[in-house]
Amino acid sequence: MSMRYRTEAINRDGGDGIAGVPDGLSVTVASPLNPDRDPAGTNPEQLLALAWATCLNATAQAIVARRSRTAVRVEVELHDAAAGPGFEFHVDAYMSVEDASVEEAQRVLDAAHTRCPVSKLIGGAATVAVHAEEFADVVVSGR
Repeated sequence: MSMRYRTEAINRDGGDGIAGVPDGLSVTVASPLNPDRDPAGTNPEQLLALAWATCLNATAQAIVARRSRTAVRVEVELHDAAAGPGFEFHVDAYMSVEDASVEEAQRVLDAAHTRCPVSKLIGGAATVAVHAEEFADVVVSGR
């Protein structure tokens, strides 16, 4: 196995402050549980959703050889931990393929979920699930 890419992220402020990548992205972070949080900040839930949606959809695009548009949306919920103190994430990914049935989208999703590195990292968790759905052309702000 050869390494293809390496990065690191650094956070010295915890849930509220700045996190970043050396010589790159710097992100204001704000805990969703902090009532005085910076409204411009992001949080681990959003970052996890972005990471998995991007990875899973890029993998889906490789599988369909860019012949169809695909879309992935990821929902992340923060819950009290079922066992012990603290919290846990409940994460659901939804994939759709333009001009494809839900069954066809499920086949693409199954293949992408098997290959996507983020899916490999979190896919065995009891609080993680994937679902196929009808294609909807959703516009993301900023594009």
